[in-house]
Amino acid sequence: MIYNGDREQEAGERKSVSAADVSPYTLLRTPASGHRFPYLVLILAMLFSSCAKSTLEDPHQIVIWHQMRPDERIVLKEVLDKYMEANPGIKITALYKETEELRSGFQIAAIGGAGPDIVYGPSDQVGPFQVMQIILPLDTLFSREYLSKFNPKALVYDHGHLYQVADKIGNHLMLIYNKALLKTPPKTMDQLIAIGKRFTHAPNYYGLVWNYTEPYFFIPFLTGYGGWVMDSLGNPTLDTPAMVAALKFIKELRDKYKIIPKSCDYETADALFKEGKAAMIINGPWSFGDYKKAGVDFGVARIPFIQETGRWPAPMVSPIGFSINASEPRWKIPEVVKLIKYLLSPQVEIEYTRHFDTIPTRMDVYDDPAVQDNPIVKESEYQMEVGRPMPIIPELRAVWDAMRPSYQAVLGGTESPEKAAKQMQESAIEKIKEMNE
Repeated sequence: MIYNGDREQEAGERKSVSAADVSPYTLLRTPASGHRFPYLVLILAMLFSSCAKSTLEDPHQIVIWHQMRPDERIVLKEVLDKYMEANPGIKITALYKETEELRSGFQIAAIGGAGPDIVYGPSDQVGPFQVMQIILPLDTLFSREYLSKFNPKALVYDHGHLYQVADKIGNHLMLIYNKALLKTPPKTMDQLIAIGKRFTHAPNYYGLVWNYTEPYFFIPFLTGYGGWVMDSLGNPTLDTPAMVAALKFIKELRDKYKIIPKSCDYETADALFKEGKAAMIINGPWSFGDYKKAGVDFGVARIPFIQETGRWPAPMVSPIGFSINASEPRWKIPEVVKLIKYLLSPQVEIEYTRHFDTIPTRMDVYDDPAVQDNPIVKESEYQMEVGRPMPIIPELRAVWDAMRPSYQAVLGGTESPEKAAKQMQESAIEKIKEMNE
């Protein structure tokens, strides 16, 4: 699922990828690989093409599909209204799509030569979209001089070409704490455990909560013990001592130290923190707006250092940004690029930072008070420094699917960490093989 200017190309040759990974309907091959499509996908693509191609061919209308939260949509509408006011005759339609709806819908529409002009979302969608050749390389559309204004982490490259320019970087997990309960966050895991014990008591008060049953939220602990999900060639790396140690540690937080709930999904953790029943939560910047609305006076910090390994937990880090539909008529591209440059302008990026404490991507705004004087942004950047780029390759989905049942079996007490790590690896290899057959 990532990534950026630091890694323009995967080492070695990327395996061919079936679109079964990227569409809920399919066991299909991509156009790039020259294999057949199932009839359902072709029919859906034709339907999208017949009803939506007209918007691509309309020189006065630009359509954006995005995944922004409700509060972000308000700001998006405001900035787009300003653009349309300054550019009479241009109509911009911004449509919200839930994550999977956006991905599968865009894939089907774009295959049929339809869909939005611009697709906005996290970097992990770039890999599948690039494999299917449904987004344009941006190298020739944005000059080197222009791109040099951005943090390299905002530039999402795949196979040596630029496919996404981000307006926000980070999107990573960090420790968030309630200042009314905890004045100073822990810096080490030993301190976290000690603080957690102090705040955990009946009924339903905890030192720490988070969606620890999902593999994505487990990653900072896996990396804190020296592990990772795959190597540079996209091969899974799950059956390791690091995986075993991290699994044991999560169980100890719950069963030995008793500082987290017996079970805890995202909604439960979120509610406990908002209600003042949890001193700390592990969550990402997407949650800041909700915590402010709930009246929580919160601070953010790095997930504490693991003395046992001498490592900082490293959450996955990914940018969020803009790509262009490969079906875009060539004569319309300059107008689309012009709009993207506006949405990436200093004034728009700062507007989002002021409202949502996001990390902007333009380096020429880093001295702005909205960034420099914002402790949430600064601490979020501090956490990002030790994060690891989220892979953008489609194989990562197979890794998540392989990790989940075995990881949850360990938490449920039906599987040992050692056996779970072995099963994760075997399952991931098998799922990737099935994807690429």
